Formats: sequence, C-alpha cells, structure tokens
Amino acid sequence: MNLILFDEPAIRQNLLPFTFTRPVADIRVGILTIAEKWAHFAKQPVSFLTQRYLQAKFSDKTAAANIYVNGAVFPDEFLAADIAALTPGEALMHEGRLIALNAGAEFFGLPEHLYDHEPATRRELVQPHIVLQQPWEIFVFNAAQIRADFKLVTAGRESQPVNDRHTIVYGEENIFIEEGVKIRAAVLNAESGPIYLGKNSEVQEGSLIKGPFALCEGSVVNMGAKMRGDTTVGPHSKVGGEISNSVLFAHSNKGHDGFLGNSVIGEWCNLGADTNTSNLKNNYADVKLWSHAQGGFKNTGLQFCGLMMGDHSKCGINTMFNTGTVTGVSANIFGSGFPRNFIPSFAWGGVSGFETYQLRKVFEVAEKVMARRGKVLDQTEKDILTHVFEETAASRNF
Repeated sequence: MNLILFDEPAIRQNLLPFTFTRPVADIRVGILTIAEKWAHFAKQPVSFLTQRYLQAKFSDKTAAANIYVNGAVFPDEFLAADIAALTPGEALMHEGRLIALNAGAEFFGLPEHLYDHEPATRRELVQPHIVLQQPWEIFVFNAAQIRADFKLVTAGRESQPVNDRHTIVYGEENIFIEEGVKIRAAVLNAESGPIYLGKNSEVQEGSLIKGPFALCEGSVVNMGAKMRGDTTVGPHSKVGGEISNSVLFAHSNKGHDGFLGNSVIGEWCNLGADTNTSNLKNNYADVKLWSHAQGGFKNTGLQFCGLMMGDHSKCGINTMFNTGTVTGVSANIFGSGFPRNFIPSFAWGGVSGFETYQLRKVFEVAEKVMARRGKVLDQTEKDILTHVFEETAASRNF
C-alpha cells in the first residue's frame, strides 16, 4: 500500500515551532521519526502531504492506489492492519478525527483538501492509539516510544558485542549495538529500559548512560556525560553534560557541561558551554508554555517542562533558560540573565533586548554549520527559512 502521511491542520499549528520546518510525521519520538515508524509497518517508503512551502523538500508520491494517514498518529500492528483493510473510498475515524482514508487513485494538493472530501463510507476506530498533539508530548511519550521502537528495529537481529573491557554493562539483554559503534570506559545501565546505540555512534570515556536511551546513527556522547534516561539523541549530534527526558532531532550539539531536562531541541541547533535549562518552577506549579496556535501561554498540566527550541537556533555560553521556554526557528540568544519565556523566530539578543536576525546573516551561519556535517544549505532550505521569516514577522515586535 502507498502511504501518504498528512498534516492535520490544527495539530500542525499546535506543534509549532517544530512544524515550521517539517511535516508532523517528520518529528522524532523514540528512536525513529513517526514517518520512519510507518515505513517499518508498510515495508516501503512513505511520503508526505504538507504545507505548500515544504513540498519541495517533503513531497507526496502518489500511485494508482493511495492511502492517506494522519501523520500525528503513531502506528502499531493493529492500526496498520485496520488501515490496510480499508476499501477504496472508506475512511477510518475516531471521535471525529480523520485517521486514514483510502483515496484510491484520487490525490490531494494540500492537507486542507482532504477535509473538503466526503468519503463514501466511514468506519470508527475501536483500537486504542496514540496521537501527538502538543510539543511537550514529544518528551512525555519518548520513553514508551524508545521501548516500542527498540522492539521494532531489533526484531530478529543480533547486537554487536561490547568489546571494551573497561565498560560496565547492566541489563545486557536490553542493549542493542549497531555496526561501527565505539565505546570506551562507560557505564551502560539498561535495567530500567533499553539502550540503543546506532550505527557508527560513539560513547566516550566516563559516560554514564541509563535506559531508556537512544543514540542514533553517527552521534557522540562526550567524555563524562550523564544521560539520565528517557532521552533520544538524533542522528549526527553531539551531547555532553547532563541530559534527562529530552529529545534532540538531528545535527544538533549540546556538547558541554550544563543541564537539559524535559526538553525538545530541533535540527541544526547548538547550546553553548554551560547552558542550563530549568525544568521545575520554584513553587512546583504547573508549567505554562507559549502556544503559537493560541498566540499566548498555555497550561501544559506538567510539573516538569524545560526548553522547546526550533531548528537552526543557537545560544551562547552560560545561557540560562527559564522553566517552559519556547524558542522559534533561527534565533540567536546570548548574554547573562534569563531571557524571556518566548523567543520569536529570527530573534537576535538576550535579556538586554532583541532585534531581528536578518536572513543574509542566518544563511551565512547555516551554510557554515551545515558544511561541518558535509551538508549544503541549498535553495530549497533557503526558501523554507525565507517563508518562515516572513510568516513570523508579526511576532518580532521588539
């Protein structure tokens, strides 16, 4: 079956700033992105139906028979079977939410067009399922999704051994090591949950890692780091210091000492040395988080919530982020003190004030950062950043 993962418009708005630069299904929760999870169940690549300005990078690939699936819904074998059983023209619903539509040969140009389409028949989904609807749910769901993905990606496979005689292992049956992994004098404790070390990743001397934990392909845990569990380090990233219940998407660095907790960091981000995030208010009250959809702060219902940072954002050394801070795309934060709890996209500054981070300088930095990973800031990436710059202009009322 040809699966096309669509953005539910309301959910896409709720998940900003992360969905400024990607479809909902390209968000990583657990070891895999939602799209990668669906590709495992479909046993073939999947594509996206997303906003027009993202389609050059995240295109839809139509076929003679197309099934559109809500990109915010996490797959499992029962849901995949229900969707595979849909007949042409039939939709799978749950409490008014479109979960999937077998569109046959029909295809749609934008996610909104799906909602203008009246399916021939509707069937109510009775199986329980998980829907990603808020940005903080990325780290809330992460531990369970590491466990689910661990079973998915390791089924029927054999782990590489731990060959370093100075590395201490607990719960070895819950550890999976891909080819090319390098481990030196570390402690891996998988008694509380699985530890997954992706292809060509590295765990350096003195690192302490507690599961559930995922280190994706090509990533590095620096010397003396403390990974406290429920954490995912996305592909080609570097981490150090202390991290707890957080997700880094890909190509991002938190390489030095400092605490990151109950946080989500997008792609191409960098946290300067000794950056710290507060994840608990002094009065232990529920944390409120800026909502792009509402244009104001929203109660998360969580006692622990740290930093939400959009793609290409950076912060200088000794940056202190207050509990429940949201940073948009391509922001640059520096200076002493706690900056504001909502930092708009393309903001440049800190406690003393912000100004607009001009696109020309954004591109200059992004080109250098991406070149360090062997990537190129091409015109497609520039067009996406330009669109986000224009779309978020009203929020930069400095």
